[in-house]
Amino acid sequence: MSKPEAVVLLHGFGGTRRAWDGVAALLPAERYRPVALDLPGHGAEAEVPRPITFAGCVAHVLERAPADTAFTLCGYSLGGRVALHVALAAPERVRRLVLVSTSPGIEDASERTRRREADRALADELKDGSYQEFVERWRSQPLFADEPPSVGALARADHRRNRPRALAAALRGIGTGEMEPLWARLGELEMPVAVVVGERDAKYRALGERMARLLPRGRLSVVPGGHGLVLENPEAVAAVLRGEPAG
Repeated sequence: MSKPEAVVLLHGFGGTRRAWDGVAALLPAERYRPVALDLPGHGAEAEVPRPITFAGCVAHVLERAPADTAFTLCGYSLGGRVALHVALAAPERVRRLVLVSTSPGIEDASERTRRREADRALADELKDGSYQEFVERWRSQPLFADEPPSVGALARADHRRNRPRALAAALRGIGTGEMEPLWARLGELEMPVAVVVGERDAKYRALGERMARLLPRGRLSVVPGGHGLVLENPEAVAAVLRGEPAG
């Protein structure tokens, strides 16, 4: 009998490995071995050395991923951006890539600068202000406006598993504004890549459509839900991981 396929799972900003509990439960144990990681600055990895960088995240993932076989790599939002860096740095380790509600970064330099400044202001708020107020401000973004209350409750519970100063360091090091865009490198990814977006998530649906066109073996799945698909529609994400229709 062949060994179960290793599936490495990377959460979004402010989440933890526990965000993947619902998805992992839908992957049959005889076929898949989920490996959900806490990214640097999150969950059990709050006290990693500073500064937190994308290069450091790549090393972090590769050190904890199975070394004896190529694995499936799945990332949501921030985790998707980290997953892209991992796949580009070590394509021989990644047999299949699944990108959920994510993008290769902000291309426009001025827009990227504005986002960096906004991220750093949020990092200061995390360090010096009320963490509960920060969580509510983060969850009030338009990205999450239409999600069911039960999903918001799960997300807030996951946020509370983090430490504010560690999240501030993550935001300063690997926030969206800190990332050099990877759009021009998508053509280097020769493994199968599934791009998964929610039908209500107009911004990331447009980004996902463009990504799928630029990836040599890219495939787009538009599924019911918004931006927070890992919590809102774990069945659809698990179906993509299982290689089944996700609509």
